[in-house]
Amino acid sequence: MAATSSSSGPFLPTYPFRDELIATAKKIAAPGKGILAADESTGTIGARFKEIKVENNRANRREYRRMLFTAPGLNQYVSGVITYEETLFEKTEDGKTDLVQYLKDAGIIIGIKVDMGTKVIPGTDKELYTQGLTDLDARCKKYYAQGARFAKWRAVIEIGKLKPSPLAIFENAYGLARYASICQANGLVPIVEPEILMDGTHTVEICQYWTEKVLAACYKALSDYHVLLEGTLLKPNMVLPGKKCPTQVGPDVAARATVQALQRSLPVSVPGVTFLSGGQSEEEATVHLNAMNALDLGTRPWSLTFSYGRALQQSCLAAWQGRRENTEAGQRALLIRAKANSLANLGKYTGDAASTGVASKSLHVAGYTY
Repeated sequence: MAATSSSSGPFLPTYPFRDELIATAKKIAAPGKGILAADESTGTIGARFKEIKVENNRANRREYRRMLFTAPGLNQYVSGVITYEETLFEKTEDGKTDLVQYLKDAGIIIGIKVDMGTKVIPGTDKELYTQGLTDLDARCKKYYAQGARFAKWRAVIEIGKLKPSPLAIFENAYGLARYASICQANGLVPIVEPEILMDGTHTVEICQYWTEKVLAACYKALSDYHVLLEGTLLKPNMVLPGKKCPTQVGPDVAARATVQALQRSLPVSVPGVTFLSGGQSEEEATVHLNAMNALDLGTRPWSLTFSYGRALQQSCLAAWQGRRENTEAGQRALLIRAKANSLANLGKYTGDAASTGVASKSLHVAGYTY
């Protein structure tokens, strides 16, 4: 980040992409819109394909993403799509056009996953930090030139005995801040994603406590790194009890705990909160989002919306089955979920997309990685 100074004051940061960053973040967080996270790594999408008995090869990955990106009317509900590097630079089947041109033509903003996975922090109880800062500036320049305008970086926090440790919180908060600063210096809106996993036996109250502490640490670090908050988005977990907690809670309780955690720790200058689904079923993720937006709990200045991967794609994958003749069926399934979450962002979802089948299936995977 560039800076200026005077003889009577401190160095002050300048933001060469200031107006563009703010405009991009606002557009992504527009009412009734959210993000489709289609940034699964080659290994992760392979696990999804395995469930429907589809070979994990480049042609099938390209065809699956083509189906997603060409869903008619997707731009009514989705303002941004997060891609994986292979997808960002992929060509259409005839080799003549960038695959992401479909998104550009629809006015959907292109995002890119820039982290390189997690590693154990030495000296901790298997707590994790995120890799990918080396040469991130050069990669951001390359992604910007290809049309990406926002980025995603996932930090992982686990609740357990003596966890999260101060070291894990510090390392992940400042890793996110360094990533965000580098992205903004190169024209990309950073999505700040500190995910507290649903793994464990913790109660909703404990999850709320740690969500507030982690978010507060992140915004202290973002301030230290002079990150322009108006040109960022937050992608946090919802406040929920651990999957093994004997006391589960209803959507209203989870919604109140989540919104309250944000009110206590999130600056008003951030335009949007694009929640991750974290292993909830498609329907659970929609219902919880709707409950937050229907809640009467004082000031809520941010757009509370979605950045879902599994919770937008599970029904779609089941309908597609790797067959081109099922493209329209897969797209219909995607649009049903996208519309449901669009309505949830407005607090108007009434359960129309619910089913007893795939949409209600738990998507939780312990220690989930991308």
